[in-house]
Amino acid sequence: MSSPAQIDPARLSGLDLLKTAMTLEGRPPYIGDLLGLEAETLEHGKVVFSLQTRPDFANPLGSTHGGICATLLDSVMGCAVHTTLEAGVGYTTLELKINYIRSVPTDGRKLTATGTTIHVGRTTATAEGRVLDDQGRLVAHATTTCVIFR
Repeated sequence: MSSPAQIDPARLSGLDLLKTAMTLEGRPPYIGDLLGLEAETLEHGKVVFSLQTRPDFANPLGSTHGGICATLLDSVMGCAVHTTLEAGVGYTTLELKINYIRSVPTDGRKLTATGTTIHVGRTTATAEGRVLDDQGRLVAHATTTCVIFR
């Protein structure tokens, strides 16, 4: 396995960079570490991440804070766009629209988010995402627009 110092991110396609980053020993920390994020699928135009809810995800009402789903959705949609980009091309979220459907307890429920691209152009890309609970029920859905940096 390569070390982070041996990897040149500018030489890897977006998909290869994500696959490498998720399995690299000694990689720099990222938001997924904080949330306990697990990468389940990394394909061209599609990403699936999951996490387990926990008590420190609680909002003042005691259910999982909406920001957890927002972060999960932003991650899968942005990474879905990233999987389509050539080496040396970057992106960032320009806009994010989320609809929350149901609350989620903080008792270890598995949330699974899927992000898929809708359109990837030269300067912008759009994607959609869905979060399902461990019973397959829709928790939240979203769309994003990303700006692409060439």
